[in-house]
Amino acid sequence: MPDLWQAEDQPAPPKDYNLVVPEGWFKLSLDPEHRDRSIIALAEHQFHGIDNAPLLKEQVMRELQKTAKDAYQAGGIELYLSTLRIGPLPLSSSLLVSFPMPGTMPSSSDVHTVAETLSRRGAEATVVSLSAAGRAVRELRSEAASPSTQLGNELPTTTVKFYVPVPATDEWLILSFSTPLDPLARQMVGLFDTVADTLHWS
Repeated sequence: MPDLWQAEDQPAPPKDYNLVVPEGWFKLSLDPEHRDRSIIALAEHQFHGIDNAPLLKEQVMRELQKTAKDAYQAGGIELYLSTLRIGPLPLSSSLLVSFPMPGTMPSSSDVHTVAETLSRRGAEATVVSLSAAGRAVRELRSEAASPSTQLGNELPTTTVKFYVPVPATDEWLILSFSTPLDPLARQMVGLFDTVADTLHWS
């Protein structure tokens, strides 16, 4: 009987999570059944009023298709893409919410151990405290752009990942932010930190 009482006292895992993202971040469906419809909707939004760039529009849709497919295969749950602009300058950024694939995370549920492991791999990893979601590991990287995925961008891509342990489980939730806007990297990282801090369990 005492064992039963102890089990009843243990917190139950959360049923879901919630995030507050900036207005202008488009949620792209990763579900194969809805992916194409979502990509068409985003392309129509991005090229609204532009009728003389069908080849560019088609190229963007192909890139979105590849991005969404890769994200889904990597355990992605949700993908957000920024459609924000400052004048003619697009504030390109993305957020992928995912569960890690088997073998991609250190075999530990301790944030300090995970941070140390990531640091040994060359990342700038620190333990942070999110307002509602608790402690997490924050990983910051700057990587050379890939011509095949950045549509001609040659500037470094800044990525910020938050590895968040899911309460009462051995699982992790990963928030992967990315931007190719190297001149605005510091401001974008500040935005990413703000979005991550809105994560809460329900």
